[in-house]
Amino acid sequence: MTAIQFIQGVDEEAIPEVRLTRSRSGNQGTATFIFENPKALGQDVTEDITGMYMIDEEGQITSREVKAKFINGEPKGLEGLYVMKSKEDWDRFMRFMERYAKDHGLEFNQA
Repeated sequence: MTAIQFIQGVDEEAIPEVRLTRSRSGNQGTATFIFENPKALGQDVTEDITGMYMIDEEGQITSREVKAKFINGEPKGLEGLYVMKSKEDWDRFMRFMERYAKDHGLEFNQA
């Protein structure tokens, strides 16, 4: 089973919108995850968000690039950014996303 966590050990239940970009050479890319009303920002959460952890059968992919979105002083969303610096990073990320999409009913829409 795949999961995304913002607090290690606590699976995020909100399903993100994911936006991908890739360099022309295919060697670098970015993935932007947008979560609306994530569990990690709930009022009953007492732990700090320390990053975005993408977990599957191969292990864990980690990003420390996480920003909160506030509306009228209330936390409403999280945005996580994962930067892929090599073809191997891209391939590993895509394997994770294929598993995550299958487990959570996501589909790919090309821009």
